Amino acid sequence: MGLAIPSAPSAVATADAAIRVMVVDDSVVVRGLVSRWIEEEPGLALAGSMRNGRDAVDHLERINPDVVILDIEMPELDGISALPLMLAKKRDLVIIMASTLTRHNAEVSLKALSLGAADYISKPETNRGVTTSAIFRRDLIEKVRELGGRRRKRRAPAAPGTAPSPAAQPAPARAPEPPIKLRAFAPTSPRVLVIGSSTGGPQALTTVMSNLRGVLSRVPVLITQHMPPTFTTILAEHIARAASGKAHEGIDGEPVEAGTIYVAPGGKHMQAVKRDNGVFIALDDGPLVNFCKPAVDPLFRSAAAVWGSAVLAVVLTGMGSDGAKGGADIVAHGGSVIAQDEATSVVWGMPGAAAHAGICSAVLPLDQIAPKVARLFSGERS
Repeated sequence: MGLAIPSAPSAVATADAAIRVMVVDDSVVVRGLVSRWIEEEPGLALAGSMRNGRDAVDHLERINPDVVILDIEMPELDGISALPLMLAKKRDLVIIMASTLTRHNAEVSLKALSLGAADYISKPETNRGVTTSAIFRRDLIEKVRELGGRRRKRRAPAAPGTAPSPAAQPAPARAPEPPIKLRAFAPTSPRVLVIGSSTGGPQALTTVMSNLRGVLSRVPVLITQHMPPTFTTILAEHIARAASGKAHEGIDGEPVEAGTIYVAPGGKHMQAVKRDNGVFIALDDGPLVNFCKPAVDPLFRSAAAVWGSAVLAVVLTGMGSDGAKGGADIVAHGGSVIAQDEATSVVWGMPGAAAHAGICSAVLPLDQIAPKVARLFSGERS
């Protein structure tokens, strides 16, 4: 049948600390492998394993997962069709879309994000690739932990008088984080905008770019979004529509010009380099940086070296800490950094790391970032 529902929750599955995961994939090999990975991870519990979207929708309420790993291409009911049906039944459900690297799947994955999916992950093209890819396993588990954990933090508290689950374990006490210290903005007007983002980034980038149209014609914008090849091609097209301007994947050796948005292509680090006749895009096929390629730090560091105090950087939602070290370089050269705030971030990893590093001049909700950037490019200094 290819459908597996645990007949009785295990001790791990019933513990409040465990993140319950449903795996939905028509491939028996992929479904079984990912299910085993979930079962082997402490703090995660396999809630169910489904062969298509129809089974997932029908059993969703009974299984009650926190996170669903949802394949895009399946018989009976595919992932993009199942997505809104599942969210209609459980609004706070975390859904991670899974697909191979084709243009069609990239377009569908980005559409899924606009429909409420929390994130996506690109699967190796073959079952053997899935079996042997340590990177795919690491990335998938990291996304499940981070996004599932954030959902639990946001869950409303129990009603007064409600008894806790017998299996519930008290959460360990966390040391309070030190207050965020902000720096003054650079005294000079910025001449370039650089942006780094990851999980939740496509939607955040669309919001920022669609509200910066008056600025974009006057300055160059360089963006690194953690994404695989093909996905970044589609992302650049979406950004161009949102900005009503020019946006494309960076091309090695092309000049950096005002009025153009350059998106780091998947699988390559993108940097700016200064030569006698101007500033140019340089693509690097070197090793992963912060487990990513493209990574934000190389872009930020190169921008600091080229434009110095004229750099304005924005760190948007994303897992990990990519961008914090590069942002420190920007600040050391006299530039400024803005981070998205925790409340509006899908994951406050990257912007949180920048904020707690003491390199930010502002930590703002997503809808306030574009207006602030516009004012800074218009001469505001505080």
